[in-house]
Amino acid sequence: MGADLSAHFPRYTDFDPLVPVHCVTPELEGAFHRFFDTSPISPSGRYLGVTRLLVEDRPPQPGDVAEVVLVDLETGETRVLAETQGWDTQLGAQVQWGPTDQQLFFNDMDTTAWRPFGVKLDPLTGERQELEGTVYMVSPNGRWAASPCLLRTAVTQAGYGVIAPPEQVPLNEGASPDDGVYLTDTQTGCSRLLVSLQEIFETATPRLDPAEYQEGAFYAFHVKWNPRSTRIMAVVRFKQHDTGKIAAHDAVTMNADGSGLHVAIPASEWTGKGGHHPNWCPDGEHVMINLKIHGDKLRFVRARYDGSDYGAMSETLEGSGHPSMHPDGRHIVTDVYPGRPLAYEDGTVPIRLADLTTGEDLELVRIQSVPAYSGENHELRVDPHPAWDYDFRRVAFNACPDGTRRVYVADCSQYL
Repeated sequence: MGADLSAHFPRYTDFDPLVPVHCVTPELEGAFHRFFDTSPISPSGRYLGVTRLLVEDRPPQPGDVAEVVLVDLETGETRVLAETQGWDTQLGAQVQWGPTDQQLFFNDMDTTAWRPFGVKLDPLTGERQELEGTVYMVSPNGRWAASPCLLRTAVTQAGYGVIAPPEQVPLNEGASPDDGVYLTDTQTGCSRLLVSLQEIFETATPRLDPAEYQEGAFYAFHVKWNPRSTRIMAVVRFKQHDTGKIAAHDAVTMNADGSGLHVAIPASEWTGKGGHHPNWCPDGEHVMINLKIHGDKLRFVRARYDGSDYGAMSETLEGSGHPSMHPDGRHIVTDVYPGRPLAYEDGTVPIRLADLTTGEDLELVRIQSVPAYSGENHELRVDPHPAWDYDFRRVAFNACPDGTRRVYVADCSQYL
């Protein structure tokens, strides 16, 4: 069940939470965890790994330093493990755990060549291995790191990837044969282009229609391992040259070796109807997404990795935020964007626990997620990104009730 958080961390009580909630970074201003598909809590439940911004009131500049920080949830001790220049404001330095407490991954940057690279660190001994490639998401078995080009990710949305001078950011044309999804061996450190954007465009099933992708460029964005380390999902975006806007999103899946390319959620559904934030389901066979599948409300929608078995998982529960499914196949934890349905007018948002079986929608916590400064492109917004721990009993999330980024943990065990 993990450490007793009440021993060292203050309890959050605003709006009378339904479950016990503790701030686990009370002494760390600017601390936040990565994303909703990896847990900042270590496999044993003892440690928390986060990125810490040193400045929150202005956009970051190339070369700015952030910190990789370890919190001991048993003792309350906080320790800076490393400084990094390979980060951005939404997912930080991609700090995440391997299969044990002795493998913590993150990114750094060689600012002489403006080359980002991954790091595998043993936080208990300090042993450090620099990887040839970057880390976006590490496979659950810890063997592989998959990633888009982190220099390019901000081309389609500010706040992601790594921060580099504009002249150091490569730009794509059409479906590039030289960019796509990269794979790094975390044992040897060697990296290679696993699947190019050209290969995705030309060979994925069903094939992407060339007529729909004219006068623009493809970019890889989110890259996600399934829970079995057997498949990868890549969000592929098409950016128009004339408007500078994202004209299409496709969720593409592949086997771990890059074979078996399929379009799980095509742009005709995702972009055409409106949706966001795909994620793997616990079975490793299906993906889920918020999507307006029929009507003007988001629903939790599921599809098999090849696009089959497509449909809403509930006709009554409303989709929102960043959804992750519990291994029981029944419960979904998610958040809500400020200003969207289910949010509050004061900038507070709920952390939701939705039950697909009963249709019950519990508001576990209500908390402030709008920071004092969000940035011109909202790149400094604070998304809660609720993420299950390894026991699937606790949920970690970001918030800023006192104006600065902090990480919170909610104990949901009584409802699971």
